[in-house]
Amino acid sequence: MKHLSLAARYRPQTFAEVAGQDTVKAVLSRAAAEDKVAAAYLLSGTRGVGKTTIARIFAKALNCEHAPGPEPCNQCPQCRKITQGSHVDVAEIDGASNNSVDDARALRETIGYAPMEGRYKVFIIDEAHMLSRNAFNALLKTLEEPPSRVVFIFATTEVHKFPITIVSRCQHFVFRHLSEDALHAHLCAVLDKEGLAYEEAAVRPIARRAAGSVRDSMSLLDQTLALGGDKLTADMARDVLGLAGQELFVRLFEGLAGRDCVTVAELSRRIAAQGVDIGFFVRELSGHLRTLFLLRQAGAAMLPHLGLSRDEAACWQALAPRFTPTHLHAAWQMTLDAQRGIVQNPEPAAALELLLLNLALLPQLLPLDHLPGTSAAPSATDAAMNAAAGMPPLP
Repeated sequence: MKHLSLAARYRPQTFAEVAGQDTVKAVLSRAAAEDKVAAAYLLSGTRGVGKTTIARIFAKALNCEHAPGPEPCNQCPQCRKITQGSHVDVAEIDGASNNSVDDARALRETIGYAPMEGRYKVFIIDEAHMLSRNAFNALLKTLEEPPSRVVFIFATTEVHKFPITIVSRCQHFVFRHLSEDALHAHLCAVLDKEGLAYEEAAVRPIARRAAGSVRDSMSLLDQTLALGGDKLTADMARDVLGLAGQELFVRLFEGLAGRDCVTVAELSRRIAAQGVDIGFFVRELSGHLRTLFLLRQAGAAMLPHLGLSRDEAACWQALAPRFTPTHLHAAWQMTLDAQRGIVQNPEPAAALELLLLNLALLPQLLPLDHLPGTSAAPSATDAAMNAAAGMPPLP
C-alpha cells in the first residue's frame, strides 16, 4: 500500500480543522452559510499556509447537498467527489501549465454552461501568478460580468505579479504565517493522533524550522519520523534537520563572553563538520541574541514574553549578565545584517566563522561605549568589518 504523507493524511476537510487563518475562515464560512458568494476570490500568502486547502473546503461548502451552511458535511456524494477531485463542476487548474491566452479562452467557453451536478461551478486556479498577461486580459470581462453560479478562486504566492485590474475585481485575503506556538500545537496534535511518544524538545525545533508553513512543518515531521524508533527525540530532530543543540549554543556564548577565539573557531569547525544547516543556525543565533539582550535589559520580567522552558530560562538568565547590553545589541544587529550574505556566500562555513569571531571580538573591534545615541554612528557591521580589516575607525 502506498504510504500517505502526514500532510496528505491530515489535510483539513472543514474550516474548523484548518490551523490559523481565523479571519479568512470566518468570512468564507459566513459567505457559504448565507449564500452570499462573490464572483472571484484572491488568496495570497507564502507556501503551505492553507490557500488551496481552504479553496477546496469552500467549494465543498458551496456545493454540499446540505448547503447553504457554514461547513461541508463531507459525507454526501457532492462533498466526496470534490475531496476525490472528480466533481464535474469543480475544476482545479494549474496556472503554471495552463497559462496561455488560449487556455483562458477555453475556460471562458466552459463558464457559460450552468452547473451540472452542484449548486456552483468553482474554478480553483493554483499558482495563478504564472498566467500570462494576455491570459489575465482574456479573463477580465468574465470577472467583470460573471455568469450566475460561477466562482473563481485564485491562489498565489506572488500577488505582486497580479495585474491591478484583476485584484480590483476580487475579494482579496492575505494568509498569514503561523506562529511557532500554533505550529507546535498542531504538530503535537498530529503526534497524539498517531499515538507516538515525543519529547517537547524535539517538536519545538521542527515548528521553528518550518518558518510559519504548516505543510513544511508536516513534511519535516514526516522526515524525522522516518528514522523510526518508539519515541521522537530531540537528537533525532537535530540529526535529520541539521540543527545545533542547546549545549552548542551555550558553549558558543561562553566563548563569546570570554572572547575565546580558540573555542569559537573550534565550534565553527564542528558546525561545518556535523552538516548543521548554516542558514537556520544563523537564524537561531539571532533569536538567542535577542533573548539575551531582552533579559539583560528587563531581567526576569521579560520571561513570560519569550516562550522559554524552565531549563532554557535558567540557562539564558545565567548567561545574560556576562555581556554588556551594548555588546548584545551590536552582536544582534550584526547577525541580522549578515544572515543573507552568509547563506549566499560561496564559502558559507568561512563566512560564519568570520561572523562568530567578530562577535567575540566586538568589544575590541569598535568603541561600544560610543555606539548608541547618534544618527551619524556607523552600523555595527560596517565598523566591525573595517576594524577587522585594519582600517581606522569611522567618525
